[in-house]
Amino acid sequence: MAKGFTFKQFHINDHGCGMPVSTDGVLLGAWVTLSPSGPILDIGTGSGLLALMAAQRTAKQGNPITAIEIDNGAALAAQRNVTDSPWTGRIKIAHQTVQAWANQQPAGSVGTIVCNPPYFNHGEQADSQARATARHTDTLPHHELLAAIRHLLSPTGSASLILPVYEGEQLIEAARVHQLYCQRLCKVKTTERKPPSRLLIELGTNPSSCQSERLVIHQGGQYSKGFIALTKAFYLKM
Repeated sequence: MAKGFTFKQFHINDHGCGMPVSTDGVLLGAWVTLSPSGPILDIGTGSGLLALMAAQRTAKQGNPITAIEIDNGAALAAQRNVTDSPWTGRIKIAHQTVQAWANQQPAGSVGTIVCNPPYFNHGEQADSQARATARHTDTLPHHELLAAIRHLLSPTGSASLILPVYEGEQLIEAARVHQLYCQRLCKVKTTERKPPSRLLIELGTNPSSCQSERLVIHQGGQYSKGFIALTKAFYLKM
């Protein structure tokens, strides 16, 4: 059996990646609003999970997708996963920083941005350099991420991210400095009794009221109806 994680329409081999396939990534890939046309950008693609989920969801319209990855091992893994997928012709892996990539692109040229960003600002880093890069903000501080998003995002586009609650609230506040505003927010709880552990955040360039949602992953000892409805197009046993 192939190593990694098999979804309904593609397989992910995350060997060599700093962060393996996670519930966070699958939630974001299923939740993000995808533009009906125009380029899609996956920042920090890792194994290529979010790019492949976006490709599956936009199979009919065929949006071009760029997946950026700074770590060499992860970029190679993402390329293998894309090559083995049904959408190899639509996804381009860019092995560079988003800061450098953004400087090469016209302003407002991307309709959808999706990012599962690093969020540890301090503390002991992982022994693996790849894992440290994926988890810590040293190579992608949030203010630089937001500046890149603001430059790239089209006036009608949106950028979606997932972060722990505290870091997510901080990012929403910081986004205002870059004239990016929360237009959709989902508070994710592992169970009904626990407080939210993650925020799914959608940013746009137009100030407007933020649509608030919530999602509980487990109810009554099994996956909730909301979680199943959101992810059933991807998980094999949903």
